[in-house]
Amino acid sequence: MKVWVLRHGEAEPQTRSDAERALTAHGRKQVLHSAAHLIGQPLSAIYASPYVRAQQTAELVREVLGFEAEIITVPWLTPDTPARDVSLRLDAAGQDLLLVSHQPLVSNLLSLLQHGHVYQPEPMGTASLAELEGELPLDGGMTLLGIRHP
Repeated sequence: MKVWVLRHGEAEPQTRSDAERALTAHGRKQVLHSAAHLIGQPLSAIYASPYVRAQQTAELVREVLGFEAEIITVPWLTPDTPARDVSLRLDAAGQDLLLVSHQPLVSNLLSLLQHGHVYQPEPMGTASLAELEGELPLDGGMTLLGIRHP
């Protein structure tokens, strides 16, 4: 099983609420660069935070890949969700997933899936893409194959 974790692209600095922040032009370019690394990968689903910038990021990836299935929007990929809450949902989510989310969740999730704890968060800039692999998405049971930064 593979899990790809993508942080949204660069977003506007301020709007009425954090959830409403949209991608900038630079952020869209970052996402397109990262999406190119997913071409040819066996994705079965794209899960995304309901925040505007994550939805826009997921949609850009979907377009680049020609991915036919709809984006699955879930409330458990927002910035302040505990990484453990996400890891508990991954087994039921299926195989070969792309998760589009935010900091600090993405860094904490990578640490949890690799090491079994969140004490070694991985640096993830905007539109950074991490690839993990393991038999099951268990805490401490996945291997980080790499992180690509745009």
